[in-house]
Amino acid sequence: MEDDDPSNKLRRIRDIHLAGFEVAHVIHRHGMDDRTAFEVEAALLDAYPGLTNMASGLGNADFGAMHAKEIVRRYAAEPAVFQHKALLISVNRSAADASLYEATRYAWKVSLSKAKQAKVILSTRQGLIVGAFVASQWLEATSENFPGREAVPGRFGFAGTEAPEVIRSLYVGRRVPDEYRKPGSANPVRYTWR
Repeated sequence: MEDDDPSNKLRRIRDIHLAGFEVAHVIHRHGMDDRTAFEVEAALLDAYPGLTNMASGLGNADFGAMHAKEIVRRYAAEPAVFQHKALLISVNRSAADASLYEATRYAWKVSLSKAKQAKVILSTRQGLIVGAFVASQWLEATSENFPGREAVPGRFGFAGTEAPEVIRSLYVGRRVPDEYRKPGSANPVRYTWR
């Protein structure tokens, strides 16, 4: 992703200098424990869009800035009760760039043997299940297998369809149970079975 390029920070500094300004160094808070520092960092990253941090703040994907209605919908949602082997895929970053199916199906680090056992693949966004799909096959993330997509070595994607309504109604709109959500975890993939 372009924002993750370390040269973006240097480019930003050069742009500030070219505009005739100096880079400001502001310490917003100090003397905090690590947990509080991570919370403050995440809030500042939400408050100042366009920062060049390589990673978003700890927990930003699940606990970052949201519209009040999203927060109400999320916390009012009943937790999902998994009746199928479900593969949970967080599409927090990719859902805005493509259809939900496209955002869910491509280029994940998964255990191929385990992914093939999943009866349903559930798209999650900020802790809420927003889509349900059934994979007909899992394929290596190559341009040949996924025309128009850049190859991503060591990752996989699936071809499939939207899950039947009987399955979607069990999961979509439900909250991901807490035991499947680890705040700050970088891995967007979770299995509901061992």
